[in-house]
Amino acid sequence: MLQDRQRKSIKSLSALAVAATLFATNAFGQAPPVQEPSSQEDIEAALTGGVPMGRWKEGLTFEGISPQPWLKSAANWFPRTEDVQPNEMRIIFMGSAPFIRPGQMNTAILVELGNGKIFMFDIGEGSPANIIASGYALNEITDVFITHLHVDHFGGLPYLWMFGTWAGGWHEQLTVHGPSGRTKEYGTATMVEGMKMMTGWHRDAFSVFPVGKGWDIEVNEFDFRDNGGVIYDEDGVKVTHWQRSHAKDGASGYRMDWNGMCFIWTGDGRPNMIDIPFAKGCDVFVTEQQQEIIEISSGVQGVPPFLGRYTVDTHHTPSYAAGYIANLVQPRLLMNTHMSYDPYQIEETVAEIREHWKGPYHFGAPDGIVVNVTKDQIWVREGILPEFPNSRAPQFDFSNGQLIVPKPPHRREDIQEPYVRDMEIDPKLYYPEGYHPELLTEWPVDDDLVVPLEALPENLKESMGAAWRHREANRKVLEEQGDN
Repeated sequence: MLQDRQRKSIKSLSALAVAATLFATNAFGQAPPVQEPSSQEDIEAALTGGVPMGRWKEGLTFEGISPQPWLKSAANWFPRTEDVQPNEMRIIFMGSAPFIRPGQMNTAILVELGNGKIFMFDIGEGSPANIIASGYALNEITDVFITHLHVDHFGGLPYLWMFGTWAGGWHEQLTVHGPSGRTKEYGTATMVEGMKMMTGWHRDAFSVFPVGKGWDIEVNEFDFRDNGGVIYDEDGVKVTHWQRSHAKDGASGYRMDWNGMCFIWTGDGRPNMIDIPFAKGCDVFVTEQQQEIIEISSGVQGVPPFLGRYTVDTHHTPSYAAGYIANLVQPRLLMNTHMSYDPYQIEETVAEIREHWKGPYHFGAPDGIVVNVTKDQIWVREGILPEFPNSRAPQFDFSNGQLIVPKPPHRREDIQEPYVRDMEIDPKLYYPEGYHPELLTEWPVDDDLVVPLEALPENLKESMGAAWRHREANRKVLEEQGDN
């Protein structure tokens, strides 16, 4: 009986093996026999079945709202899997809410251009975590445009400055662009001076590391009243500003133009006709908005309804108004951010926006929403940001053929009394027998460390020069096109 079972089992396995071989051969080993092609009429009838207006492509919700061919996935964006193309603008919402919480950091929008430039528009508390999770090195960000000086729009700046310097930000200082106030003490420059005082201990403690230009933060403060003033004009990128009504003087909106494309971030503020001429016809128009469900939102956010109503009516843009303004501006895509992204209000928000705006529309929330923009196509996806990401290596410009690490400003003995160092436990007491790493208790060289590129370990050369190589390749393409 056992032998019969074994024979049947072997026979079954043999049959499966033959079938698997035939399947593999037919499915993957060779193409089916050549046949007479179907008529053009039959092909179109089958492949365009159900598609309106006879278009030889899949139906679209809006013309021009479709995924670009180089995207790895039409549904999701995975950090460090897609290079920005030479003629592309990529927008990532690194923070999307006024109330910070685990799923939403405070408002921050990163814009990366095909020429290699990266800009932050606001940098709210917690947003550096999403910048890191998105695969950017902190020292890649050298220009931050702050719309106004509410903490939820600049709270991440100290971290970017301190740890961006520590993580390789030695050769290019951070520039903070922001509005003046009605008086000097309420301007961006005064805020940065206060931040310098606040981080005094941190900077001195970190001066045992390489610093270079890292602490030399630059402030580009502009007159908030100078509507249409140009505050950045380099490498074909132009940024203009205008004032916003946000209960106090000194709130601004921004428009970025590059390579025939335009991005708008209004910042916070009441619906205002000043926006219209600056935003007219822009590709991606991002505004804040608040829904007309004050009592429910107040309960969810823990704010008394009267305070919620008063806050919206003095500081913010109702969703109805966001749709109204979009209809005047006529952007290729309207987006809303600076909002609590909760299921109870999503449908209501869309309904209020659609009262006036019937065109392409998407939330700039929750955190990690990614927008790919070209002159012909715009596509929005959810970014899949890991909770415990690897941080990207510092990125350097290796066009000089060298890695230069500045000499630290201080040694420990310059900023620390000897008593606490003398009381440090002897490492021999806690390292196991037979193991003792070579400790770096002092910086190992007396001058700047200058390493020729060919002397760098291959993994460091590849990881720390990745952004530079990509930028140079894209710039070459743009130069051939006659663009910057």
